[in-house]
Amino acid sequence: MMTFHPKILAPVAVAGLLASAALAHDHQAGTLSIQHPWARETAPGQAVGGGFLAIVNAGASEDRLLSGTSPVAAEVQLHTMMMDGGVMRMRQVTGGIAIPANGAVELKPGGFHIMFMGLKRPLRQGERFPVTLRFQRAGNVTVQFAVQPVGSTGPMKGGHDSH
Repeated sequence: MMTFHPKILAPVAVAGLLASAALAHDHQAGTLSIQHPWARETAPGQAVGGGFLAIVNAGASEDRLLSGTSPVAAEVQLHTMMMDGGVMRMRQVTGGIAIPANGAVELKPGGFHIMFMGLKRPLRQGERFPVTLRFQRAGNVTVQFAVQPVGSTGPMKGGHDSH
């Protein structure tokens, strides 16, 4: 039978918990769960970038994503894509994005998404950067966006983004 010495096991357990927390990519804010925030890498000199995530509302009241800020961009805007006369157009959302009670909203390519305007530097694959999201009910929530390759269409499964 194998025995473990408590002075050795405790640091190993703490290291495991810290590693799990570092890999976790979901954020809780009251009744909201903000899941898998990610952005596409950008080229040097590119002025804008896109951000995506899912928001689940387990509460009995609607909440609303109103705005955001990030040190990597001069401005963070909420946008949507829509067909207009056979042409896909991007428009800034006014009044925020509703997160229905006991429902969810996915910000993804081709739909609602976050635009990082006036990037201060390129977003590099493999890095993370903070974005503070402002909700009507949940208030300000800072999350870490994981930067994925240019052609990504959804959050990475496995690798640094696994749970």
